[in-house]
Amino acid sequence: MSEGLPRVSAPPTLEDVARAAGVSRATVSRVINGIRNVDLAIQEKVKQAIALTGYVPNQAARSLVTRRTGTIALIVSGAGSSEESPFPGHVFADPFFGRVAGGVVGFLRPLGIYPILMFADTPETRDQVISYLRRGNVDGAILVSISAEDTLPKLLADASLPAVLFARPARPIPISYVDVGHRAGGKLAADHLVARGCRRLATISGPLDVPASQDRLAGFQEAMAVHGHPYIPCAEGNFTLHSGEVAMERLLADHPDIDGVFAANDLMAQGALLVLRQHGRSVPGDVAMVGFDDSSAALACRPPLTTVRHPVEDMAAEMGRLLLTHIEHPDHPVTSRIFEPTLVIRESA
Repeated sequence: MSEGLPRVSAPPTLEDVARAAGVSRATVSRVINGIRNVDLAIQEKVKQAIALTGYVPNQAARSLVTRRTGTIALIVSGAGSSEESPFPGHVFADPFFGRVAGGVVGFLRPLGIYPILMFADTPETRDQVISYLRRGNVDGAILVSISAEDTLPKLLADASLPAVLFARPARPIPISYVDVGHRAGGKLAADHLVARGCRRLATISGPLDVPASQDRLAGFQEAMAVHGHPYIPCAEGNFTLHSGEVAMERLLADHPDIDGVFAANDLMAQGALLVLRQHGRSVPGDVAMVGFDDSSAALACRPPLTTVRHPVEDMAAEMGRLLLTHIEHPDHPVTSRIFEPTLVIRESA
């Protein structure tokens, strides 16, 4: 080596940490790999020695011992694509998915766990996802399924892979999930619109093969029946802004005297507001509008949208917490966690 070149020191090793802590190499290895039969005081000495020496565990070697990768799959799955909402393009256009990803990353990153984003929109890509998970490339999966016909939740359950689903599955299957009280959210919207004095109400539902859409609609209709309104006109959308426009046009054509509308998500409400403006209807003067989600779309509306808050970030963090429980305890029973919605009052109602 030339005299002018600086000497490159070797990275610290397990032996260096063991010497600094005054324990054996095997003890250091047990602490790093999370094996729990080590005295707490000794664990603390080893952690201090790791910080002192700057030792960084080799993830590949650690995985051989723990059989953990330190990563999870965040999967967005649907039954296929359509011209109106090409998959996965519409995923990035809908603020809902960004909120899920942000909640998952925000919870897992401080734990040193990182998600891999995967899309599954065809039978082939779903098989690829299952194969990838079976090979042990990740420790578990968080799944956002956007179609009632999606087979991936059942494939994950059949494969006995650690997984948590966002929202109740369309059919009963043994998979843990986190959801919000959609019926309660529909009731909040109905109660608020009636309290404002609305008497000729209508609703824009989400796709009626999706449990969340069914429940939001049922909660709204049931609450309206209690208020003495047994029939509520409904136009079905598909959670996109354009479908909200189409649904609002249909409702105005069939029921021009509408004075209150509940849209099953904020994007459809945003589309409905555009149509109301085109027809010269003031909001909330002529027509009051309530959405669902409390997404960025609610603040982009003019006027800002009164909406039922869907605590997506908190739910996503809970999905991460529940998934880690399934990874740590493979025999943990299938579990559900249901969050309560709240009403966020702004200027549209």
